[in-house]
Amino acid sequence: MAQKKVVVVFGATGNQGGSVIKSLQGDPKTAEEFRIRGITRDTSKPNAKALEEKGVETVAADINNKDQIKAALQGAYAVFAVTNYWEKMDAELEEQQGKNIADLSKELGVQHLIWSSLRNVKDLTDGKFPNVEHFDSKANVEKYIREIGIPATFFMPGFFMSNFEGFIRKSPPNDEYTLALPMPDDTPIPLFDAAGDTGKFVKGILTHRDKLLGKRVLAATDYQTPKQIIETFKQCFPNGGSNAEFVNVSKDDYKNALAGAGMPPKAQEELYENMAFMHDYGYYGKESLDESHEILDAKLTTFKDFLSNSKAFEALK
Repeated sequence: MAQKKVVVVFGATGNQGGSVIKSLQGDPKTAEEFRIRGITRDTSKPNAKALEEKGVETVAADINNKDQIKAALQGAYAVFAVTNYWEKMDAELEEQQGKNIADLSKELGVQHLIWSSLRNVKDLTDGKFPNVEHFDSKANVEKYIREIGIPATFFMPGFFMSNFEGFIRKSPPNDEYTLALPMPDDTPIPLFDAAGDTGKFVKGILTHRDKLLGKRVLAATDYQTPKQIIETFKQCFPNGGSNAEFVNVSKDDYKNALAGAGMPPKAQEELYENMAFMHDYGYYGKESLDESHEILDAKLTTFKDFLSNSKAFEALK
C-alpha cells in the first residue's frame, strides 16, 4: 500500500483547522490518501487529545518560532496555513508568520501550500480604505508566496456567519432584535460557516490541486444582503424575532458602539472600513462564487441552517 501523504494543518483545534481535519477524515478517499498532522500550541489540552484519539498526529509548535515550524513541516506534502491577526492586532507580525511558513514550505519541498488569504482592500479600493489590516496583511503574504514560486492555492474565507450571533441583538428603545451596520441594506455579503464548511473547500482544493495551483478559491455559500439576512432571521424565529430590522448606521455611531464594547480606536477604524468597503467594491471584488463551488462534493451550510442550529438564539426557538 502506498504511503499516505502528510497534510499539515495549522490551528488544528480551531474552527477552520478542525473543519479541515473533519472533512479529510470523513471522506474514505481522502482518509486513505492523506495522513493529518495537526499543529497546536499545547498537545496536552483536551482538544488536542481528542484529535489524537481520531488518529491525528499532533505537534506542539508556536507559529512565531521558525525552528518549531520547520520541525513541524518535515516530510509534509501539503500545508493548510491560517493565522490570527486579532490575537495581537499586528499586521507586521501576521505577515512575518505567513512568510516564515512560505519560506520553510519552499525549503522543505512542500508540494501544495494552501494559504488562508483575503483581498488587499487598500489596493481594491484605490486607497480609499487603507486601514483594513487583517485583510491586507494576508494579501501581502499571498503576494509573497506568488513571488517565491511555491506551488500554492489561496483559500479566501467569506464573512463568518458566526459574526451575526453578536451583530443581531436586542436594541433600545423597543428591545427588538436589530442588525446595525455602516452599509446600505443592499450590500452583498458572502456568507460562510467557518466551522462547518472550511474543510469542504480545502478538501476540494487538495483533490483538484493541478487545476487550482495559483488560483483563489472563494469560500462562501452565497451572497446575501443585510435586508435578506434580517428576513431569514425573522423566518427562523417568528416568535421572538418577527420585528427584527436592519439599520444603516453612520460611521460615528458604529465606531462609538465599538468603543463602548472596549475596542481601541485603531480597531474601530479597521472594522468600520471592513464593513464600508463592501458595497461599492465587493468583499471579493464582486467576483462570482460559481467556479469555486465546482470543486465541492458536499452541501454548504445555508444561513437559515446556521441560525436554526445556533446556540446564541436558542431562546427564540
